Amino acid sequence: MGTTQTNNKAKNSEIIGSVPRCQICSSERVVKIAAVCWNPDSGLWEIERVSDTAHCFECGAKTTLNWVQADTPPQLRIRELNDRFRTTGVGNGSILITNGIKDGGESFMRAVLDAVQSYADFNDDNDPWGEHDFGSFEVEGEKIFWKFNYYTPDLMAGSENPANEMLTHRILTIMLASEY
Repeated sequence: MGTTQTNNKAKNSEIIGSVPRCQICSSERVVKIAAVCWNPDSGLWEIERVSDTAHCFECGAKTTLNWVQADTPPQLRIRELNDRFRTTGVGNGSILITNGIKDGGESFMRAVLDAVQSYADFNDDNDPWGEHDFGSFEVEGEKIFWKFNYYTPDLMAGSENPANEMLTHRILTIMLASEY
């Protein structure tokens, strides 16, 4: 793909959790030109190649990219994206409500959705990675689970980097515990 790390090929493990910065001014407002090709099988534009040269919008110069650890660790970014989607519905994702929840009727379903949206009972036992990706509670005597799963935007595979909103389609599943 042509991604460089100060003139050395970067490995995916070096890039995940890292961000590119301008070597001159350290800005993250950098760009590379990429060539894309339409794939009729997937119905998506796919990157064919990325130029080796980069440009910085901040200082206006042609630059080399330095890959550095992101200011926000990936699990904190995942938490931010999960919380935003769960509480406001904003972001790249879908909500799946199971038949068990729907069968409870409109008022039950509304109470469950309100409880998911306002859920804040995260602790080391139910959120060991700090990503706010799971919760459980009771509504009208029924145990409810909600859980995030992360997929590629085309929903054909798991996301390689849930901290990157552009590479991830979040699925928030809300279910009765008995449906798990």
